[in-house]
Amino acid sequence: MVTRLRFILVALGFGLMAAGCAVPTQNGPSTIGPNHVPFDLLNPQAQTTTTTEPPLSSLVPVKVYLLAPNQQLLAVERVVVSPAPLTSVLNAMLAGPTSSEAAKGTTTAIPNNVAVLSVATQGATVTVNFNSAFGQITGTSTEQAVSQVVATVAEQTGISTGVIFEIDGHRSSVPIASGAQVPGPVYLLQFVPVSP
Repeated sequence: MVTRLRFILVALGFGLMAAGCAVPTQNGPSTIGPNHVPFDLLNPQAQTTTTTEPPLSSLVPVKVYLLAPNQQLLAVERVVVSPAPLTSVLNAMLAGPTSSEAAKGTTTAIPNNVAVLSVATQGATVTVNFNSAFGQITGTSTEQAVSQVVATVAEQTGISTGVIFEIDGHRSSVPIASGAQVPGPVYLLQFVPVSP
């Protein structure tokens, strides 16, 4: 009987000790005082973000064409990621003049809402597909915009390359220096009066 009583007392003692070591429960959240919170949680370090830019060694210079103060084509240098796909070169042209170039009177006939949707090369012909904003260019700006594109493409691919213009995937006729509307391909030689 004494042994059984000891066993019950020992088991009861272990039960009380286990209950004392248990994680307390409560009905809802409670505030912890600042002196009980680890220091690095009270003052978390600001998150840092990094931007990834291509290394300078992967950039190559290219020429794109804008308009000089006299509205003639003007070659300007840009840098794009090697191997300089034609889409990147045309996008550099679409960015227009830098602030220092604009201060010298350099402009572009292409509005900043124009975007290149795709570029396809087949033999000596390049098809450039623009969004509908290119089709909204009017007047003499249309001929200037076309000449900028043709000159920029020819600079990268060769003077004998013809350019076909598409707007939202549909072939479009464009004006050349003579004022005629042609379905393309359009060549740099058709812009002799404004070519560099």
